[in-house]
Amino acid sequence: MSTYAIKADIFYLPTGAVRGGYLMVEDGVFGEHLGPDAVVECEVLDYTGYRIAPGYVDTHIHGFDDHDVMDCTWESVDAISRGILRNGVTSWLATTLTATTEQLEEACRVVGEHAGSEEGARIQGIFLEGPFFTEKHKGAQNPDYLCPPSIEKLERWQKAARGMVKKIAIAPEYEESPAFTAAATASGVVVALGHSDATVIDAFRCLAAGASVFVHTYNGMSPLHHREPGMVGAALVSRDAYSELICDGHHVNPIAAKLVVDAKGYDHVALITDCMRAGGMPDGDYKLGELPVIVEGGTARLKDGGSLAGSILRMKDAVKNVVDWGIVSASEAVYMATQAAAESAGIADTCGSIRRGRAADFVVLAPDMELKETYLGGQSFYQA
Repeated sequence: MSTYAIKADIFYLPTGAVRGGYLMVEDGVFGEHLGPDAVVECEVLDYTGYRIAPGYVDTHIHGFDDHDVMDCTWESVDAISRGILRNGVTSWLATTLTATTEQLEEACRVVGEHAGSEEGARIQGIFLEGPFFTEKHKGAQNPDYLCPPSIEKLERWQKAARGMVKKIAIAPEYEESPAFTAAATASGVVVALGHSDATVIDAFRCLAAGASVFVHTYNGMSPLHHREPGMVGAALVSRDAYSELICDGHHVNPIAAKLVVDAKGYDHVALITDCMRAGGMPDGDYKLGELPVIVEGGTARLKDGGSLAGSILRMKDAVKNVVDWGIVSASEAVYMATQAAAESAGIADTCGSIRRGRAADFVVLAPDMELKETYLGGQSFYQA
């Protein structure tokens, strides 16, 4: 049995930012937070001058270190899991993209059969980003495989995944979308809305049926217009739904990001990366699914047409960006990358906050929000 106490300037706890004191870690799980005057009779990890936050939760990430979930191999999935510890991520949803029914079934099977044996960030489930989208705002989704929502296909993928599918994204304008949304949410799968040219009424119909997330808000959706508010308008006024945001400075202007946070509250905005396989890699030629991509200047773009093709954003930088841009406080930024993200995907019962009895997955942050160290299960796995 091993017990130690963490000493730090600030702890980001479910109740908010708490100054000073000690956080107990006992056999790889969190214990109590004790006040600064407490006497601890065990090893003390002294992080004076630093802050302790829950490990980040990335609920929309396709790849990293030249690996992609759609490689459909456990080697690739596990490599992503290890790599994103360098980004402060300790929990994630393995994210697919639009492909054939059979390819998606295989991707689900690989994750479902092996999840729990990963050597890095914990796989908390699968996010199926597609194929139930429409073409106008397809982005980097392959148009050859777009199709209307089918609960039979979702059930097929869920069976292959051994129940690991936690979230699926759809375009709301399909006639089948409201009924699919109701059935999927009844089965325990979070329904997100994206890659769509839907009207605001289309979006509202799916929200009424149970949809609760907007996929990378602004990107891949019908824009806000004063006579047709579109998907963006629906996202801004739907206070109870969560909005994903890619805060790399390329996908969304900081002012537009602030509009979302101001409209919905930071507690309903989930920072995501939408990172593809080129994350952590040098500039050059890559692929997103079957589509050729060029990575340069901080972006990943389709060679054919130049659309943004996911990102190479790292979660540690997304958190720092929203603070540096003056959008939210440090505590709020941490919440957006942890608790809000976990709640948006229905996995907040296992990750996203520092709670007694929960796995001691946490990050050590400098006052400027730079990542210093990542812990998983109470052990240090990465030092900057």
